Amino acid sequence: MIKMETERLVLRAFTLEDAEDMYHYAKDERVGPMAGWAPHESIEETRDVIQLFIEEADVWAIVLKETGQVIGSIGLHDRRPDPSIQHDAQREIGYVLSPDFWGNGYVPEAVQAMIRFGFEALGLERIWCGYFSFNDQSRRVVEKCGFTYAFTKTQELTRLDGRTVENLVHVQLNPTFSTH
Repeated sequence: MIKMETERLVLRAFTLEDAEDMYHYAKDERVGPMAGWAPHESIEETRDVIQLFIEEADVWAIVLKETGQVIGSIGLHDRRPDPSIQHDAQREIGYVLSPDFWGNGYVPEAVQAMIRFGFEALGLERIWCGYFSFNDQSRRVVEKCGFTYAFTKTQELTRLDGRTVENLVHVQLNPTFSTH
């Protein structure tokens, strides 16, 4: 997993030593439910999630350069939200950030780095980013990062409370990609 740096952040692989930092925000009721998962109930649960991140190698820790603290995560997942274009080289970005750091532009900074990595290093043709209709903060990130609305799909939050929600899916095309 490649390590990336931005002006204020380091995006790197998670380690089990990050469990305490991650648990601090993953247990917060304002974080997981916005992304479709229940708040963590123990640091052991957080360690299990980090172990999964390590195995799947598609989620980076968002680390504040200034302090070395893990303040969130960003993933570039092999998901294909549009069944009509399954053949395209594509991924989906997902992210969470500790509420202690909301409002500082850290997520758009991390998303822009991930977009560059996806298009330049991985040669992706498109990158998706979706958010639930009730998540205004993610809506603003998607707008700031230049994604274009593609479609809305209904989704059941099986990892949270089972309710059905609207997922507004946005896309960004690689500027060097042509549809022929």
